[in-house]
Amino acid sequence: MSNDQLQILFVDDDPDFASACVRWFEKSGHTVVHAASGQDGISESQKRDFDIAILDWNLPGLSGLELVQRMRDTSVDTEIIVLTGEGTIENAVESMRRGVFDFLSKPFPMAELERRCQVASEARRLRKENAQLREVIDRSKSPAVQMVGESEKMKKVFRLIDRVAPTGKPVLIQGESGTGKELVAQAIHQNSTRGDRPLVTVNCAALPEQLVESELFGHEKGSFTGATAAKPGLFEVADRSTLFIDEIGELPLTLQPKLLRVLEDGSMRRVGSEKERRVNVRIIAATNRNLKEEVEAGRFREDLYYRINVLAIDLPALRDRGSDVETMIDYFLGDQHELHPQARSALLSYDWPGNVRQLINTIERAKVLTDDEITIDDLPDEVAANEPADGEESGIQEGTLMRLQRQHIIEVLQQENGNKSAAARVLGIERRKLYRMMKQHGVDG
Repeated sequence: MSNDQLQILFVDDDPDFASACVRWFEKSGHTVVHAASGQDGISESQKRDFDIAILDWNLPGLSGLELVQRMRDTSVDTEIIVLTGEGTIENAVESMRRGVFDFLSKPFPMAELERRCQVASEARRLRKENAQLREVIDRSKSPAVQMVGESEKMKKVFRLIDRVAPTGKPVLIQGESGTGKELVAQAIHQNSTRGDRPLVTVNCAALPEQLVESELFGHEKGSFTGATAAKPGLFEVADRSTLFIDEIGELPLTLQPKLLRVLEDGSMRRVGSEKERRVNVRIIAATNRNLKEEVEAGRFREDLYYRINVLAIDLPALRDRGSDVETMIDYFLGDQHELHPQARSALLSYDWPGNVRQLINTIERAKVLTDDEITIDDLPDEVAANEPADGEESGIQEGTLMRLQRQHIIEVLQQENGNKSAAARVLGIERRKLYRMMKQHGVDG
């Protein structure tokens, strides 16, 4: 059972009983706000978000049913426990029908009330996690691409991911567009203590400025034209998990203080609401801008920059990753396609301004255009044009590569006594690909 600190609203007009209950819960480490009337309870619930509301059934002014209904309208995420000295079945049934989680008759041991609060809190947590999963499915899709790289620069990135992931602190990922910043964010989240919950993502550059606030912080019904229903923001969706804010350099300056506040104490308000809500969210931010220059230009708050830049990871451009380019070509090519040496030469000599994303798109496009071997004609013009100009030198390189490949296939086949399935396993390819390569190189089988 969860022993998390609870935010509790206690509504009861008996001062001695209320004082004893408040002391009990505070001694157990929970935070309790006491209201002596139903109207005061409603007022408190409008100011902040509570995990549990404990309501006396018989209060002056509002009836028990009226109070439950008003609480349910203003605090849909709060679990309600009703206390009464008149524990009738009719009251219990009616309160449950109105959305009450539990019903307890006075007198009762305080330990029992605390136990029921913990059970209610666990039910609230599970309900929120289910809602998170639904929101994540609706709002985002996880990339199917894996991080690939063996260069020293990428090994440094992998080491940093391992170090920062378990800390729970904010991370700033910097790098050109297409370098794989979201993949790094996913790796950090999956290796953190929050990895069993979904990673929530938002791209500030992909949203109109007027919608960014609503997307991040949510809104209430009627708060602006088109707000036909209340909607939780991504900070609420990511509660107890991780929020990845891509292209944070595009965040409007007017919203930066609101983001800073969430980072400082976890408090936020939906658009059109005065209710204070609290969330526990780890922030991973990414940008292709130089945020130091943005701060100096007055386009990004200095205090926010230092708040998100607790731990930084700089992703290298693909052109600076050396042999990783060829490693990635072979990885994304897969076992179903061959790559003509001329096409490989063009891919290796291109500088990839769009980085990993551009390389993947180029290879996927070429795979669509051919069922077998990818040639220079299957590549985009800007890539094909980067084939080395010295045709004789290129021909020597291609011939050398082809001879080495042919010799290796022959040696492995001899080693495996002509068993093509075994040879394919040694080569790390499928058997049908081995047949194609044998045919291409004129190797008898």
